[in-house]
Formats: sequence, structure tokens, C-alpha cells
Amino acid sequence: MPPAARAVFPIEPFPSDLETHPLLVVDYTKIASRDQAEIDQLYKACTSIGFFYLKNHGVDPEPMFAVGEDTFDLPLDYLDQFEQGDSGMSAGFKRAGASNVDAKGNTDTVMFMNVNKHDALNFPDVYQRTYPSTCVDNMATIRSFVRQSDTVLKDVMKALESSLELPEGTFDKLHTDKEVSGSEVRVIKKAVPGEAGYRAEGVGENNEPAAAIGAHTDFGSLSMLHSRGTGGLQVLTPGASKWVHIKPLAGHAVVNVGDTLSVYTGGIFRSNIHRVIPPPPPQDKYTRWSLVYFIRPTFEAALFPLSDLSPKIARVAEENPAMKAIEPGQTAGSWFKRRVSNQRTANRKGPETWTQSRGTEHTPTAA
Repeated sequence: MPPAARAVFPIEPFPSDLETHPLLVVDYTKIASRDQAEIDQLYKACTSIGFFYLKNHGVDPEPMFAVGEDTFDLPLDYLDQFEQGDSGMSAGFKRAGASNVDAKGNTDTVMFMNVNKHDALNFPDVYQRTYPSTCVDNMATIRSFVRQSDTVLKDVMKALESSLELPEGTFDKLHTDKEVSGSEVRVIKKAVPGEAGYRAEGVGENNEPAAAIGAHTDFGSLSMLHSRGTGGLQVLTPGASKWVHIKPLAGHAVVNVGDTLSVYTGGIFRSNIHRVIPPPPPQDKYTRWSLVYFIRPTFEAALFPLSDLSPKIARVAEENPAMKAIEPGQTAGSWFKRRVSNQRTANRKGPETWTQSRGTEHTPTAA
């Protein structure tokens, strides 16, 4: 079978007959200039579905996609030397099938490479781990992408502090570069039949194919997703029972709120459930490439609502049962490690392991 086509704009368009969720569009240039109307739009997105399109962000994903292509062209046996492992650390390579996607034990069908932010910014010093030759040779490209993405997402959070009645600089302190965090860039490849690393989906609910990446909320504060035009990302909107697609838009990143930002805001911001399924026809003949930057608090940052800093958060958190269920003494690092380790196939003991990998999915702030 010939190699799969690499999906780059323009490809066959996303199907027009599929139901999609109309995400709000936020203009980063207006956020950076502190345009209040645009900040209000951003705040609305974070408090409703927790997802939005971000345009004019100035981050070019293509150099990182090229690093991903070169990396996944390497022999899988070689990449396995950089496997992320089962201890709860995320940096490194993951084969398709190494993570569970549901309580039944179905496994994921994507491979990815994660490069930790601190490894990229401080290279050649090692903070988390070493990486394949393609990452080492292109660390300047990775570092540039990390810096740009980190700046954009920190600026987005900073713009929201006033609306949350938080002191200026609150989020910068929680996401400081001076302490190690789980912030990372991830290149994801979903191979198609005939490609190395291909893995077929298992059987999910209602005898439908299981998800390529299972239903989940993100671990950290904000995630910034770039695609090459192929669909597959779906959200479960609040109160709904039907998954709907997020349409990929050229030049727009998809940004979403994660668990730690939802917790810090007392549930004001929504960390919404989402999943990835195979691209819909006719896009299903293409390899699905995606690229994400995850910004996460420092590992030692305590994880609880910032009620002492914000009267607004205090009022909301007091009325939110989900916030009272947050385990005292928990840190962003322990939250991260628990979720990562319990998703690993090697650590599965039964359906309870999947439950232990969950974040805010079961709370009203998720769906």
C-alpha cells in the first residue's frame, strides 16, 4: 500500500453536513492590546464551553510539524528508547496503544512525542529527559515554538485576571519559568493503514469504533492546538449527550481551558470534555497531524481555588460542590502524575484504573 498523503492545507474540505460547535473567535492582537470588548469575548468563551478559536496569534506551526515528520520517520524501535514510561512523567515518545481510552480497556491509536518546556528552554541541560536525534538537531526550532506559545498563553491568562478580580501577576507566579512544570509541546500523528505505527480502533459504546484519544479534560491550564486541516476533535457540550465536531479553520488555533485553571477559578472557567476520533470521510485517507502546546502550573504549585485572592472566586467556589471535593494538599504536579500514570495501559488493573485517571470530567464544570 502506498504511503498515506500528508495532510496540509488545502486538503479535501471538512464535510459540510456534519454538526459542528460554533466556537467564539478571539483575536490575540486585541487581547495583547487589552481591548476590553475582546477580553469580554474571551471571558465568555472560558465560562461557557471553555474552547475558542484564537486568530492572529503569530505562532507558525509548520516548522514543528516538520520536526514531527522527521521524528516519526525514524524506526519505532529507536523511538522506544525515549518512551515516556509508566511512572507519571509525560516527556518523551508514546506508541499507539500505550494509553487507555475508556473503562473497557480500549487503547489509543495515536503516537506522539512530547518535549518538556524546561528541556527546550535550557538545552543542552536536561530537566526531564533526553530526546531523539531529530529533536536534538532541531532544538532551536522547538525552543522558538515553546517560547512563542508560552508567551501567548500567559498573555491570555494575564488578560483575564481583572475579570476574575485577581491581583495582576497571579497566573505568572503559578506558571513561572523558574520552577519545573509539566508544560510541553506535543506532536501527534494518527497513522492510516499502510503506515508504520498504525493501530486500528477498538470497539466502544454502541458497537462504534473506540476513540483515537479517549474522552477527557486536559490536565493543565490552557492548551493551544494546531491542525493541518483534518477533523476529528469533538466536544460534549454542557448538558448534551451527543458529541459534536470542532471544525478546523486555517490560520486559527483552538485553545481550551484545562483542569488546573478551572480549579484556580473555583469553576468559573470550564474544563470541558473532549475526544479525538478518526477524521471523517473523505479526510479519513489522510494521516492526521496535530500539534499542541500545554501550559501547566509548576509542579509544586498548590491546587485549590484562589479564594483568598479574589472575592469573585470565593463566592463561586463556596457554592460549587466540585471545588470542595478537591483533595487538600494536592499540587499541580501530583494531579498531573496521577492522571498520566493511570492512563497507561501497563498500569491498568481494571475499570477502576480508568476512574483514577480522571480529572474534572465528572463535575458540572466539565459538561
